[in-house]
Amino acid sequence: NERNKCLEKDNTTNVNFTKMIGVIEVLLLMKRFPGSLICGFCSVASAILNKWGVELGKCNVLDDESISEGIKANSKWLTIPQLHIKKEYVDGCDIMKEMAESGELLELMNTRGIETKIS
Repeated sequence: NERNKCLEKDNTTNVNFTKMIGVIEVLLLMKRFPGSLICGFCSVASAILNKWGVELGKCNVLDDESISEGIKANSKWLTIPQLHIKKEYVDGCDIMKEMAESGELLELMNTRGIETKIS
């Protein structure tokens, strides 16, 4: 399932990273996946989106060095997790939590046409 793994590795880092954020509408770049996470921040970010029933792609950045290099080349913020919605970088865990608590993240999902259980 393409939503739960990184795209096949390309020879060009930027192409691979750009393809991934272009194909998957809601993408959470993480360190490992729920149930086997090594990063508590990733667990929190994933839980926020899962609670709302958001269909999201998850990419374990530790599985593919080209993804990590793509993040470095394309993002001003290098920490993980990173949430991207429709090709746009949103933010990491702390900002996601603040946005979720204020309702701003749900509003962003709705205005971008992302289905949630709580519209």
